[in-house]
Amino acid sequence: MISCENKREDIESLFKHKSGVETAKDVTIIYAIGANVKAKITAPLMLRHVDPAPMVEFPQTIHADFLDSTQKVESVLNARYAKYFENESKVFLKDSVVVFNKIGDTLFCQELYWDRRKTGHEFYTDKPVRIRTKSHIIDGDGLDAPQDFKSWHIINGRGIVRVPNTELP
Repeated sequence: MISCENKREDIESLFKHKSGVETAKDVTIIYAIGANVKAKITAPLMLRHVDPAPMVEFPQTIHADFLDSTQKVESVLNARYAKYFENESKVFLKDSVVVFNKIGDTLFCQELYWDRRKTGHEFYTDKPVRIRTKSHIIDGDGLDAPQDFKSWHIINGRGIVRVPNTELP
């Protein structure tokens, strides 16, 4: 007669529910409030994790066009990675995050949050930032800004440098 012994945890782990991941390629997401389209988001790969808390990952890049009431682009966001926490309506962006508005002001940072619940301050970070305008470069230790990126508040701003228009890319 032969027998074996297993730990209780090993046996229970065989019957535990494994969380699923839904995969989508070349996605386009339209974010609207009522009949007003507020953003158009595109990404080459989207992973939706269902358990334990719903979360969507964009591991290869993400691009978002934020639209005004006339459906014209107000600001644009690009990042190499994003994670959307569905229960919090918050997006964490990292790795080469760039946001620019229609007049050419550009934000560069490595981490940024986009929180739809923080009206007027949807973008924020406590990490180093750089903003480049047509005539200035401003560095800081963090920032908050509205989604249209028409204005911003930099934390511990420093290093304002006048840059001639001929030197801008």
